[in-house]
Amino acid sequence: MKLSGTREAGKADSWYEGDPEVLSSQLDGFLSDVPTSVNDAHLPISGAKVIIAPHAGYSYSGPCAAWAYKCLDLSKAKRIFLLGPSHTYYLRGCALTKFAQYATPFGDLTIDEPVVQKLRDTGKFQDMPTYNEVEEHSLEMHLPYIYKRITQTFSSRDEYPTLVPILIGDNKGPEEKQFGTLLAPYLQDPENVFVVSSDFCHWGDRFSYTVYAPGSDVNNLTSLTYRTRKPTDPPIHESIKLLDQLAIDAIASGRHDDFVDNLKKTKNTVCGRHPIGVTMAALEALAQDTSDADKYKFKFVQYQRSSLVEVFSDSSVSYASAYAIV
Repeated sequence: MKLSGTREAGKADSWYEGDPEVLSSQLDGFLSDVPTSVNDAHLPISGAKVIIAPHAGYSYSGPCAAWAYKCLDLSKAKRIFLLGPSHTYYLRGCALTKFAQYATPFGDLTIDEPVVQKLRDTGKFQDMPTYNEVEEHSLEMHLPYIYKRITQTFSSRDEYPTLVPILIGDNKGPEEKQFGTLLAPYLQDPENVFVVSSDFCHWGDRFSYTVYAPGSDVNNLTSLTYRTRKPTDPPIHESIKLLDQLAIDAIASGRHDDFVDNLKKTKNTVCGRHPIGVTMAALEALAQDTSDADKYKFKFVQYQRSSLVEVFSDSSVSYASAYAIV
């Protein structure tokens, strides 16, 4: 199948600045606010070829995403795999792009047609419906950051990495392992990097998720209702943080099953749980051949929320950034 056309930047001027000069200044500001070193390592972190970063509007999640992107090591990158969840239609399995280019306010990113075709030839992937692909913000919100970082890394357009966008659908744990095994060789290739798109807890009645840990006891979870008084032991935002920390700890464990079990227990609304799950499965497959404790496990460097929820009528979305060394 021949790729063709350009996916336009549909969220520009609504979810982020469409003016390239204004956007460039904003991203530079976010990145400059990140320290020059994390975990005793200078940024970017050598070998940090995988990141988790959020995909909300930049006014909400842009500062958090900057932590992941500043950690990302693009020095050897020839292609960037972008894994995101589907928000616009129900997807079971995984899906590939039909576009030849993805637009950003800074310029177009070229899709890696040979790799996309190789993945398509496995028979394991669907094609993204054009309308849904254009509307999918879990992919688009990463494109300006990707373009910004590759221009900071490479001096010539001829050196810019290509892009491999993949939508990861609503798959069960064993299916995530299968896709993880399929993608593991690409992850192991030193010329590939992976960007995993995910927000964390979406809390509030409008998200149909009002889980609360009374007394900070995560083994006694309940759901708040409009009849519930303003709880203070702990405040709701602290309970949300506890729920997210459980998910973060499960991801950082490097054990895919731990993350699947955590989500079964808490039902945490981590929208990129399946892209994270597939990537964890790939990392875990690679980790079987090493004893290096610093490799193949996510390390979290930032956690933020859109607001601090105090009463039932409030809502918030959580954001986290992490990297993994491969």
